[in-house]
Amino acid sequence: MEFNRFCLRSFLSCLLICVTLWSEQSYGLFGQANRRPNIVLILTDDLDIAMGGLNPLTKTKKLIGDTGITFTNAFVASPLCCPSRASILTGKYPHNHHVINNTLEGNCSSLAWQKSQEPQTFPALLKSFGGYQTFFAGKYLNQYGHSDAGGLEHVPPGWSYWVAMEKNSKYYNYTLSVNGKAQKHGADYSRDYLTDVLANRSLDFLQYKSSYQPFFMMVSTPAPHSPWTAAPQYQDRFNDTKAPRDPNFNVHGKDKHWLIRQAKTPMSNSSVQFLDDAFRKRWRTLLSVDDLVEKIVKKLEVRGELENTYIFFTSDNGYHTGQFSLPLDKRQLYEFDIRVPLLVRGPNIKPNQTSQMPVANVDLGPTILDIAGYNVNKTQMDGMSFLPIMQGKVNSSSWRTDILVEYEGEGRNVSDPACPLLGPGVSECFPDCVCEDSYNNTYACVRTVAPSANLQYCEFDDNEVFVEVYNVTADPYQLNNIAKTIEQEVLEKMNHRLMMLQSCSGQTCRTPGVYDRRFARGSETCAVVFSQRQKMSV
Repeated sequence: MEFNRFCLRSFLSCLLICVTLWSEQSYGLFGQANRRPNIVLILTDDLDIAMGGLNPLTKTKKLIGDTGITFTNAFVASPLCCPSRASILTGKYPHNHHVINNTLEGNCSSLAWQKSQEPQTFPALLKSFGGYQTFFAGKYLNQYGHSDAGGLEHVPPGWSYWVAMEKNSKYYNYTLSVNGKAQKHGADYSRDYLTDVLANRSLDFLQYKSSYQPFFMMVSTPAPHSPWTAAPQYQDRFNDTKAPRDPNFNVHGKDKHWLIRQAKTPMSNSSVQFLDDAFRKRWRTLLSVDDLVEKIVKKLEVRGELENTYIFFTSDNGYHTGQFSLPLDKRQLYEFDIRVPLLVRGPNIKPNQTSQMPVANVDLGPTILDIAGYNVNKTQMDGMSFLPIMQGKVNSSSWRTDILVEYEGEGRNVSDPACPLLGPGVSECFPDCVCEDSYNNTYACVRTVAPSANLQYCEFDDNEVFVEVYNVTADPYQLNNIAKTIEQEVLEKMNHRLMMLQSCSGQTCRTPGVYDRRFARGSETCAVVFSQRQKMSV
């Protein structure tokens, strides 16, 4: 018996030595192994910044924003859940990861996605080469769990612990894949309210994970996505709150793409009541997210891990409620849909910082890999690490000046029975038969933020090749499309830049833009022309 115990102890010792040696070898791509930082990414669903989406999140702003950095120009590569989430995971623009919408046919969590993209996501690299423990909880991709794409048994590579919701956001009556096994939930708040379930699962992971390896944790909440079901204790909050009546609220988009022009202005009283009610419900769901953030931060603090942990807080896209008389959705090219919150705290990030430098969700993967010590140039990612910005090692003169936004519109092959006069080709026509999408709502934009220009240039893939251009400094609510009044030279240069970005891959997506000071050919001329036009338009 004693001999057997000795053999067992010897075997375990040898196994530990082998695992340690293997881990040290795998750390080669990630730099020094000692005390590498932990990383937490909290991803909300449809959380805007333009309409005050952070206002209910008082604890989140205090615990992450006030103790770290807030990015005021954070954008998404596509204002729709699945393409945007694919960009976060892969660090690629949609034209490179090929997820074009929320359907299986649109490559959302399809078998093709699983084969070509999932093995190269940043969590897979963290786990395979960096020795990180990885934990996922919440909404993954909109078609995750589909029977034609592996069902709930499919656990994407890169995750040590997997707690993913089947398909799209819900708060009750959903099914989770817990490490590949289905777990059904009902409608009991104490056991089933999804935001709280995700919080509790996250706390369990932090409690029982190994203390000898760094960890990455991604928590993807359903809030504030529809059906906007608040926790019982928050159902009576914000009763007097209404959607903001900004200058672009309930006004006609007279010089915009036809889809925006078809919106009925002024909106009916019932539409306004509907969107105000939705706005209140969205905010109520966020109070549970605020609790989740507080619980995670406090758990890290109690365990003595907070000071060595980066915490990111962001969203997959923005949202609108009444802007340009569009009742509610995302999918459009405007600031309210493409700009999102981004707050980060962590080692060597000074508190109460604000950065206006443009970052995108394709940058999250490269930044997280950079934090872990991985050489991002070894990947095929289109984004770039903004860790130097957070650490104060780069300024606007040496940072990139533009990012790409892409969206492929969707429509129905037949007329909506509720809106037969609209005909086929449109979708999301509610309420009052105001459509939020169509087949030719397909566009690409260059969003420029530079010392000399704050510009958005967009082209539609339609019969008109319709163009929209906005001077966001002079016109922050994007009321005036200046495509017909801006100098032809500027249009030509922006068109060329857009075509280049739409075909870029990897490092070519990070080349200097039209208004980049490093781009010597004509950038100064364009800046002068735009500046003169800007002064004339004010």
